[in-house]
Amino acid sequence: MSTTSVTEPPTDRLARRQRWTRRALLVNVVAQGVLVVTGGAVRLTGSGLGCSTWPQCEPGSFTPALHEATSLHPFIEFGNRTLTGFLVLIALTVAVLVCTDRSRSRSYRLLGLAPVLGVFAQAVIGGVTVLFHLNPAVVGVHLLVSLALVAVSTVLVVRERAGDSPALPVVGQRLLSLARLLTAVAVALLALGVVVTGSGPHGGDDKVAYRFAVDPVLIARAHAGVVWLFVVVLAVVLVSLHRSAAPQAVRSAGRWLLGVTLLQGVIGYVQYFTGLPVVLVGLHMLGAVLLTVSLTWFLLSLRARDLAAAGAPIA
Repeated sequence: MSTTSVTEPPTDRLARRQRWTRRALLVNVVAQGVLVVTGGAVRLTGSGLGCSTWPQCEPGSFTPALHEATSLHPFIEFGNRTLTGFLVLIALTVAVLVCTDRSRSRSYRLLGLAPVLGVFAQAVIGGVTVLFHLNPAVVGVHLLVSLALVAVSTVLVVRERAGDSPALPVVGQRLLSLARLLTAVAVALLALGVVVTGSGPHGGDDKVAYRFAVDPVLIARAHAGVVWLFVVVLAVVLVSLHRSAAPQAVRSAGRWLLGVTLLQGVIGYVQYFTGLPVVLVGLHMLGAVLLTVSLTWFLLSLRARDLAAAGAPIA
């Protein structure tokens, strides 16, 4: 009697691995964005010190203590910490799938470590935030690092699909220079947004939280000015794209970025003139996530690793 073993073809194993990697990377982007929104919910509900210490929630306990005076604040903060634990598992999955893929380049595999390293760093920064009683500078760093992780996670999604060939420009040098200017303005926009947040009324705790010693109206106007500068630069970029032979993928990414920018601007003005209601502030934070994703996607679309697939002219 002879037995035969059925071995899965290497191409099938590779295809299955790619499917799992793509799913994990997409879930990672979504989870990174959700954590920004839930972190905002902690601040907006005044639950920033719902857990009085870190890494434990209360001295001697990793979970909220139950007693007659217990409010919802400890459970909101504990829920956000629990979500961070799930994000660690997702980031570890991404690291394993990406870093062990020997068919890909070293730069791509090293990039797969960014989400898990970033999440661990964020856990420490979150602990420092609690220990320093919601200092707005630390809270601001916490938010900016989260948005940076959203951007890196978006890069991973694009890189997984694009392959490892050299990235070549699909637009002219003028557009690349405008894109760099747009990026610089976006960084200033997000940084000023953090200062606006740190000077506004939602500090994360009604009794303890500190605020930046700046005029919130003045800093909000400065932020709005940078937003308009971003819109102007983006408009110049889009007009230049329309007049050039830019690939359709670049134009599509630009239109998405414009739509997200305009929506974010409308939410920002409405929340300002309606007294910063928590729901609109929360939507504005979600908008910051979407703006980060769409800007990263657009910037990456300006270069392609497969010029034929990108629809770019090949010399």
